[in-house]
Amino acid sequence: MAYKNKGKIKTENNFADVAVIGAGASGLMSAIAAAQNGASVSVLEHTSVSGKKLLSTGNGRCNFTNGIQNENCYRGDAPEFVMASLAEFSEKDALHFFEGLGVYAVSKNGYYYPRSGQASAIRDALIAEAKRRNIRFFHKTEVTGICKKSEKFFQIETENGIVCAKSCILAAGGSAAPKTGSDGSGYALARSLGHTVKKPLPALVPLLFTEPWLPEVAGVRAQAGIRLLIEGKTAASDTGELQFTKEGISGIPTFQVSRFASIALDEGRNVTAQIDFWPEFSGEQLTQILIRQASGSFKTWQQILSGLVNQKIAFMITKDLKPANVPVFELSEKGFKKQLDVIERRLKETAVKITAAGTFSQAQVTCGGVPLKEVGADMQSRLVPGLYFAGEILDVDGICGGYNLQWAWTSGYLAGSNAGKMLIS
Repeated sequence: MAYKNKGKIKTENNFADVAVIGAGASGLMSAIAAAQNGASVSVLEHTSVSGKKLLSTGNGRCNFTNGIQNENCYRGDAPEFVMASLAEFSEKDALHFFEGLGVYAVSKNGYYYPRSGQASAIRDALIAEAKRRNIRFFHKTEVTGICKKSEKFFQIETENGIVCAKSCILAAGGSAAPKTGSDGSGYALARSLGHTVKKPLPALVPLLFTEPWLPEVAGVRAQAGIRLLIEGKTAASDTGELQFTKEGISGIPTFQVSRFASIALDEGRNVTAQIDFWPEFSGEQLTQILIRQASGSFKTWQQILSGLVNQKIAFMITKDLKPANVPVFELSEKGFKKQLDVIERRLKETAVKITAAGTFSQAQVTCGGVPLKEVGADMQSRLVPGLYFAGEILDVDGICGGYNLQWAWTSGYLAGSNAGKMLIS
């Protein structure tokens, strides 16, 4: 059975072939993959439980991979590195792996979830497999330092004692969702071993702005497009359900572009978001629809728009038109054309100046981390032989849709299996 330690590390349990720092998704996969290759494995986790962050993924349903995989799904300096890694352990391999652990998946538009609809199914299956393979867990064990004592082993210092291992896998996560244990502590360990760390920033987060009309639309959800501009140039765009909050915008389209805003804002650059409330149609097509709706109408523009967009958005778009609250048939030809142009522009290109990105406590993932140029295809450090990396600690962040967990499975499997193979080769 797995050894679970909450106090001092006993002398008879302080040596392993592979030590894994972090018991999140990538850490659990790393440990299992190493054990599959015959290695003895110890997992050091500074919280009281394993896989806590897994339980909150996919709104508790755990979207754990995706059937669509390409470079556009992963961000960082080297998406081609990710694709090469996926060729070694793909989404199909992940599905097969979890099916082997008794977790069957269902697909919703390419998004894969446990058939049970519970994230705990993934977490519990990983822990059960780890126990079956006699992996030892040391919970409430904060790692305070790592050094390589010789060519043969690492000495890992913790608050509860010392662990020695032939290989070490850093799978300590990033800085996103710190309440789940991802507090960025792994970065200091990586630096202590000579690695650099690209500044960690929040990704998959809301974006904040202070337009005076924002309180009027807070709580509204709308099908819309968002285009992120940095110094006036398009950096990213997406379409889907946009959510307005008291502080700004949220929802998947916002999350998908947010990492670019985080980086630009951190660099002091100007960031603007253009919101398209009718992304299905071009500006010209929308103009023709508005003209047809307004032709001979006894309605005001606000009433006309209430049939096209949420009423609160319709009010926001039309409230400062002059003359206001006038049936469109009463407008002069010039007045009608002027208001039509304003409405079409606001429907297609409502621009807001982004003042901040959400915090790490709101983030689903971290952008930044250990650069991939410092890591080999086997996830082994190019600087320290026997040191491996897995998961969010690396400079890889995926878009919404199960991609960050797929990276955890892929990098964790490669790190663990290669660490285990090296010991028996």
